Amino acid sequence: MKNIVIIGIAGGTGSGKTTVTKKIKNEFGKDVTVICHDFYYKRTDHLPENEKNKLNYDHPHSLDTDLLISDIKSLQKGNAINAPVYSFAKHNREKDTLHIIPTKVIIVEGILIFENEELRKLMNIKIFVDTDADIRIIRRIMRDVKERKRDLDSVISQYCNTVKPMHEQFVEPSKKHADIIIPEGGHNAVAINMLIGKIRDTLND
Repeated sequence: MKNIVIIGIAGGTGSGKTTVTKKIKNEFGKDVTVICHDFYYKRTDHLPENEKNKLNYDHPHSLDTDLLISDIKSLQKGNAINAPVYSFAKHNREKDTLHIIPTKVIIVEGILIFENEELRKLMNIKIFVDTDADIRIIRRIMRDVKERKRDLDSVISQYCNTVKPMHEQFVEPSKKHADIIIPEGGHNAVAINMLIGKIRDTLND
């Protein structure tokens, strides 16, 4: 396929990356494919259940970014891929995979996607969703407790021990690589409309 546009959407946990992604998806419909870096967490088959909870899932080493890079390159060449499927409940990959075909717009979403130089170079447009830390932690707590059925103490402990320090070490510094910074994510209608216009221009270039 020609003129495939690779868009990277990064930002801290709970920043609103998914909301921005959905707005782009709603605008371009079937022409958009979304790949989450979270799909590519490494397998943990070798670990007992009580050890899986202790892993630092916010460090770049927890993700198989090399496989993500390989999959994106395959899509750029017009080839379908079978992306991994990750279960947050099991802290491990599922046996099933997700069949993804190349489309005109491919969105790569994740907190650490700008940390890796080789991955960054594959992107035509790099977006960082910038949201205040207090809003992000509230969203994180609500998501993990309601959607992932985790207890409040474990969510807060993980945030203090790994999420916050990894954000400061890896996520926040990666903001300098962004082409576009969107404050408050999907609630910033002006920025979203400008982004949609930029995507259209890139597709037509």
